Amino acid sequence: MILRDADKIVRERQKAIRREIDRRGIAMKAVQLDGGWDNSSTVLSYFPADGAKEPAVMSVAALFRLFDALPLDLLSLLMPDGHAIVRVPEGIDHDQIADAMGDYLSAKHHAHHPESPAGRDIADCEREALNAKLALVPSMAA
Repeated sequence: MILRDADKIVRERQKAIRREIDRRGIAMKAVQLDGGWDNSSTVLSYFPADGAKEPAVMSVAALFRLFDALPLDLLSLLMPDGHAIVRVPEGIDHDQIADAMGDYLSAKHHAHHPESPAGRDIADCEREALNAKLALVPSMAA
């Protein structure tokens, strides 16, 4: 197996971030100011407007600055596949989450009952209900 050069991978991902910055209409001046850079040259060296230009590989310090300047889903593009940058929630009500998870697990148990609409399999109507119950959990942790 041939391993790709890490700098090349990071540069490709920085180019992808720039394309997404442009697609979302995020002003590079805002990235510069929110990241605490005095001028735009450094930011533009990491995210050049010319897609053919090779970006400078960002330092960890630059990444740290970008946490205040770019959405986390864009910064996650720098991570290896299967990894993401996420914000750790504050003020979690663990009792509320436990109740919601208990409700989800009870519904899932009933969905696997032989007398449920799809027998031991999960029917579409049950899947929708389970998805709705599970969707509540992350919002409780935010």
